Amino acid sequence: MGWIIAIIVGGIAGWLASLVMNRDASMGIFWNVVVGIVGSVIGNLIANQFGWAGSIQEFSLTGLIIAFIGAVVLLAIVNLIQRGRVR
Repeated sequence: MGWIIAIIVGGIAGWLASLVMNRDASMGIFWNVVVGIVGSVIGNLIANQFGWAGSIQEFSLTGLIIAFIGAVVLLAIVNLIQRGRVR
């Protein structure tokens, strides 16, 4: 059950991040889920440095926010590589 929740929360976080970073038109639902799940890993690495914890395998607002922040960081890095600028 945890993987299903992780896919759903990852999809939501990836979709919100793609809206914020103006990448929604170039990404489909599959890539939104991938960005959200990878963003969750990145977000948890960042959050653990501050002593926060959040998981997307159990739905919580903290986990969603951490996944969203990580997805935004991931998309910023991708934008920097592809376009030469963050946004």
